[in-house]
Amino acid sequence: MKKHELNAFKGDLFTTGSAGKGSDEKMEISDKGIVMDLVLPVAVLILACIMGMVYTGGFFDGVDFVTAFADADASMGLVFGGIIAIIFTFFYYMLRDVINFNQFMECVGEGFKAMVAPILILTFAWTLSGMTNLLGAKYYVADLVAGSADGLQSMLPAVIFLVALGLAFSTGTSWGTFGILIPIVIGVFPSGEMMLISIAACLAGAVCGDHCSPISDTTIMASAGAECNHINHVSTQLPYALTCAAVSVVSYIIAGFIQNPIICLVIGVVLMVVTMLVIEKVIGREPVDKGDSVVEE
Repeated sequence: MKKHELNAFKGDLFTTGSAGKGSDEKMEISDKGIVMDLVLPVAVLILACIMGMVYTGGFFDGVDFVTAFADADASMGLVFGGIIAIIFTFFYYMLRDVINFNQFMECVGEGFKAMVAPILILTFAWTLSGMTNLLGAKYYVADLVAGSADGLQSMLPAVIFLVALGLAFSTGTSWGTFGILIPIVIGVFPSGEMMLISIAACLAGAVCGDHCSPISDTTIMASAGAECNHINHVSTQLPYALTCAAVSVVSYIIAGFIQNPIICLVIGVVLMVVTMLVIEKVIGREPVDKGDSVVEE
């Protein structure tokens, strides 16, 4: 991260060895745009998705809102919301004369291409989840752990964290990892503090792995939105994420034995602060040099 920051001070925003953008592609910028052009379509999308979901749940047939939301067909509701938002955005931009018809149609195609990778990732994750369920992995792990010693069960939160991290990193999706591991966690610990700790470990590990994964939709869209090199984005965030992950593993090992959320939270915060102080002591704190670019081949 320091290397890229120093290059950015020099004007080499993309660590390419030259100042300016990393490509010769020039985008046409409209001087008619306002903040509302971004906020309003997003607000309509959120509202339309909610209304689409409660519609599929029977809200407009007399069912109360909460019941309709609980019984909603989320996939169909999101499709309805997306279509409504696209139609609204089209007429809104045409009336505002922000972009012309041809530009809007080009944006639809580019948006679809941008979503191909996330769609494939989710498809593969759902396939993996379905295969795992058909193979009965959750029952196998539940039976295996049920006959284990109490000491091994106390280590399970840390193990679940690492498994979730690796699975999310490999598949690029945290939600797919939730679908695979949470049923296993519930099968091993049906109730009690260990269930809560293990679910927390599953959620944290999956989000961490998804954040680090170069094939994650969130990682891909983050680098695309910032217009930075995708691999540079992944490599610069890994040291920070993995440092937190290492502290989390130790914290979950402790949590498996103590099983007190307040005490474990305090211990985790203390460990994180101590880790940062140790890193600063070992590496040191150097002043930022805004001189020549330090691009590395």
